[in-house]
Amino acid sequence: MGDLFDLTGKNVLITGGTGHLGSAMCEGLAAYGANVILTSTDYDRANRAAESLSDTYRTSCSGIKLDFTYPGDIEQGVNRIVSEFGSIDVLVNNACLGTMGFLEDFDNETWDIGIDGSINGVFRLTQKVLSQMKTQKKGSIINIASMYGMIAPNPALYQGDVTLNNPANYGAGKAAIIQFTRYVAAYYAKYGIRSNSISPGSFPNPAVQQNKEFVGRLSEKSMLGRIGQPDELKGILVLLASDASSYITGQNICVDGGWTAW
Repeated sequence: MGDLFDLTGKNVLITGGTGHLGSAMCEGLAAYGANVILTSTDYDRANRAAESLSDTYRTSCSGIKLDFTYPGDIEQGVNRIVSEFGSIDVLVNNACLGTMGFLEDFDNETWDIGIDGSINGVFRLTQKVLSQMKTQKKGSIINIASMYGMIAPNPALYQGDVTLNNPANYGAGKAAIIQFTRYVAAYYAKYGIRSNSISPGSFPNPAVQQNKEFVGRLSEKSMLGRIGQPDELKGILVLLASDASSYITGQNICVDGGWTAW
């Protein structure tokens, strides 16, 4: 059974690979043998993370600078990866760029930043990688969505605090990612390409976790009575990246402690 989850020799491109969730995802992939190509807008940070993964897990990892809001960055980055590694077997669209604020205060630019930093970025990179995967006649695309792409945030959790508020364009962008995931699954299955999304919730970053009252309110909404830890995304990611999920496509899988099942 262990061979089903083996990622040895697979080249995995993951955006936002140095972030709160991305770092754990990269560790999970590398631990199962993947050559992880992680992106960040900070090249030095990406390179340090890749070197650490390579040393720890004895895989061939690489860090590249890539800003998914710029088509030119995507073009150069993907071309470089294919040239150096030969293929992109798995794409993990994890990076997200958002804005804070309340809906009635948003101007068009503020709204657009959140949409561009979610669904538009996923579209741009997926479009570029699809052409490579079609040539290979195989590939797995994994999009990181959110439970807030499925349900509305409960205003009572946020108590009117703009620093904690879940903005309207975040959930809208994540919902679009879930639908886009299904679209890609439907239209590209004939090329051997699978497409699935993961909807985490809730996984507050370390800064937010300093607010113990807020974390307590989040924990009460989970069936398991706690928030999620980044390491708890490793298993589902390895599953969807590996041959263990060879008959899974077009799915959105929640990793939310049961939040959306109440």
